[in-house]
Amino acid sequence: MKCPFCGYLEDKVVDSRESREGDAIRRRRECLRCERRFTSYERIDEIPYMVVKKDGRREPFDRNKVMAGLLRACEKRPVPSSKLEGIVNSIEKYVQESPERERPTSKVGEMIMRRLKELDKVAYVRFASVYLEFEDVSEFMHELKTLVRARSTSGAAAKKQ
Repeated sequence: MKCPFCGYLEDKVVDSRESREGDAIRRRRECLRCERRFTSYERIDEIPYMVVKKDGRREPFDRNKVMAGLLRACEKRPVPSSKLEGIVNSIEKYVQESPERERPTSKVGEMIMRRLKELDKVAYVRFASVYLEFEDVSEFMHELKTLVRARSTSGAAAKKQ
């Protein structure tokens, strides 16, 4: 380990213990040249969970990106942040449960849209308009009409009960 103070390559370990989180080993070291002490951390180098984009590119799964998309879709909507956090947690769990450590973004997007559709129709349409990349107003209107039909049939079924 290179001393951060003088750059010397030899040191001795004075103390070694697990970090508070238990995900690393914390080592106190002393440089054999300048005798100053410094701390190093030893961590497992994990393979990141990946998502496969529509064009085939792979990138690390980023729960903050999912949350940002949800927040944008739910802006000025009466959706509790705890519900959004629940969606992000379930998406993260889905990605982490992959035996190949990767999932297609198409499946991730479908899961998000399904959950948003149950939670808030306006947020769903906002998210879908970006995710499904509507080319023109007719595609957007088709999706809205589908939502309205679904709502009117579920409302009629509720009235019969």
